[in-house]
Amino acid sequence: IVVPKLYAHDRCYIFQNADRRIFFAIPYERDFTLIGTTDIDYAGDPADVCASADEIAYLCAGASDYFKAPVNPGDVVWTYSGVRPLFDDGVSEAQAATRDYVLKLDAERGKPALLSIYGGKITTYRKLAEAALAELAPHVPMARRNAGWTGKKPLPGGDFPAQGFEAQVAATQARYPFLQPALARRLVRAYGTQVSGLLCDAKSQADLGRAFGADLSEAEVRYLMHFEWAMTAADIVWRRSKLGLRLSKAQIVEVGMFMQELQESSRAAE
Repeated sequence: IVVPKLYAHDRCYIFQNADRRIFFAIPYERDFTLIGTTDIDYAGDPADVCASADEIAYLCAGASDYFKAPVNPGDVVWTYSGVRPLFDDGVSEAQAATRDYVLKLDAERGKPALLSIYGGKITTYRKLAEAALAELAPHVPMARRNAGWTGKKPLPGGDFPAQGFEAQVAATQARYPFLQPALARRLVRAYGTQVSGLLCDAKSQADLGRAFGADLSEAEVRYLMHFEWAMTAADIVWRRSKLGLRLSKAQIVEVGMFMQELQESSRAAE
């Protein structure tokens, strides 16, 4: 769950509930605090998962035990939820199951190898990928040639020094002096060195096109559609950014209408 900022500093808290589950409070998108998580079995369609009223109340109650000001469900400005696969290692409760991924390789002589991956999560996907290639290496020559490279390869836009964020922001503002400081920081935080691919030769804010709100411009929407495969307004304001926290429902609808116009224009050109 996301609530308005609960404290002013930039550090995180890790707490333990009465049921011995760990939960956290983390500074989020400058003006908010992220509180999570819950851990319950889910049997429905993963596409329909959402934070239930009971889960929201559980997290609010846990946070209220530790912070001076109580956190109430009415304070929640946004929630998100996902289904995480866990390897069934025979325990009775989900919270006791292993959080590690498990790899199972079926490789009969003379037949194609089949690797099954159980568990895993987005924060460890690079290590999981390396482990998967290591399992497949005897069967896939390319896996042997490319072993162990991901830990040294920056993600797109991250090819600057670990302590070089402020310098990157300063360089971006020097090249695009019309950018307000807060916008320059957000863009560099989101796109890193690839921000020049979004801003291109813009000489003024007007060159970025219409502003939908929260400094989201037509240029940024076009960039996300072309380079990050955004298809819907939700892709833009929630999955590629968290600007939905700062945009009204009407503004998000406007983003969606603009994207639809671009998609229709592209289909007509084909």
